[in-house]
Amino acid sequence: MRGRDEDTGEFLSPSRSQQRREALDVLELAGKLASLTPTQLAKLPIPDDLLPHLEHTRKITAHIARKRQLAYLAKQMRREDDETLDAIRDALDEDGVAARREVAAMHRVEAWRERLLAEGDAALAELLDEYPAADRQHLRQLVRSTLEERKRNKPPRAFRELFRELRNLLLAGSAEAAQAQEAGEETASDAFDFDDDAERDED
Repeated sequence: MRGRDEDTGEFLSPSRSQQRREALDVLELAGKLASLTPTQLAKLPIPDDLLPHLEHTRKITAHIARKRQLAYLAKQMRREDDETLDAIRDALDEDGVAARREVAAMHRVEAWRERLLAEGDAALAELLDEYPAADRQHLRQLVRSTLEERKRNKPPRAFRELFRELRNLLLAGSAEAAQAQEAGEETASDAFDFDDDAERDED
């Protein structure tokens, strides 16, 4: 990542400290990639020439040998242009954000399940306020069955079914909220276009 001389337009050589920072950034990126599964790597815009090096690095488990191989992988990656490495970083960031959202959603489902089991109808009423499409009777029955399972030390079938029911409910609610937001943005955009057309008509 080099700047240009404003007068001559020539590329400026990066300082040694900048070169070291960039090398460490690429080494860190190499470490992240080497820790991913083949399925995860397949989702990233990784050049074909890097894939064999990545596969070889993933297979090495000995500490010293892996450290040496990571350095070699980073060296190969530094031969790629900045746009390629930035595209990989962006894809990793997007994947990380999606994963964090999914984990947060699962935590919400678990929290609602525990509240329903601990607070009963009070929590159910609050859930219905937030998600009116929820099936009150079915959820209440699943809560009762789960509590009965716990009392009798039975396999947690209702416990798992309650989780699935809540997960589907929350996912559906999130999808509806996203659609409503998109519809609102489109309506606002249409209104803006209408006002713009009206102004042109007046002119």
